[in-house]
Amino acid sequence: MAVKDRDRFSTATRLKMLGEQTAARVYRSQTRRQARRSRLTGRAALLAIVLCTMIVALAYPMRQYVSQRAEISDLERQQQQARQRVEQLRDLKARWQDDVYAEQQIRQRLHYVMPGETGYIVIEPGVAKQAHAYLGAADRPWYANVWDGVDKSDASDQ
Repeated sequence: MAVKDRDRFSTATRLKMLGEQTAARVYRSQTRRQARRSRLTGRAALLAIVLCTMIVALAYPMRQYVSQRAEISDLERQQQQARQRVEQLRDLKARWQDDVYAEQQIRQRLHYVMPGETGYIVIEPGVAKQAHAYLGAADRPWYANVWDGVDKSDASDQ
């Protein structure tokens, strides 16, 4: 045993042990690298490239498809609104074909009266004052009327 202990402390033994330890570390690092490399093979890389190419190639057509579907739904909505408007106009046309409705609208909108009736128009007090204010505007120069209109529109915004 004394020979073993003495051999253990010799320089050659120490160098041999250091060489073995270094070789073991190198071997472990190489196996780790190989394990890392083996995860991604050439086939896997090719498959990833093909998938990326397919995704890029299909992105634009899919965007077009979605936008066209949105446009189609918008046009269908507009078409439905146009159909409803046509129905409203047909109903209005049918009402105007009725003489009683036409007479009612003429009386209401144009203030017509039947022979022997007396027509009255009630004017609100505020409207009458505005009408009198505009009567005096004809006697003034045109630029004064324009400037008053600008002032009134500015005052209504505030």
